[in-house]
Amino acid sequence: DDSALVRSLLTEIINRQPDMCCVGAASDPFVAREMIRNTNPDIITLDVEMPEMDGIECVEQLVAMKPEVLILIVSALADKATAVEAMAKGANGFLNKPFSDRQLNEALAELIGGA
Repeated sequence: DDSALVRSLLTEIINRQPDMCCVGAASDPFVAREMIRNTNPDIITLDVEMPEMDGIECVEQLVAMKPEVLILIVSALADKATAVEAMAKGANGFLNKPFSDRQLNEALAELIGGA
């Protein structure tokens, strides 16, 4: 996410889970791609609106790079059509901003349970 506040909030909520830890947070997809190569995460949260590359294109690249990764789109600007497109490209779930701790936890649990 390009928002430092959202990255911080996501990190905090994820790190509060007993079986999860955030291994990195990136402000743009190119930094994220290198971080993913270095940390090998199981789940990636991804905004649709990002600098340098849109989230749909990023989803395609992430799936090609690491097909087993679970991708949760977290976005305020995306409509239902964008969510459907992201899922068609390989995203596994969608969460609208703003979100509560509970909503993020449920979305992550659903991803893990459905994997």
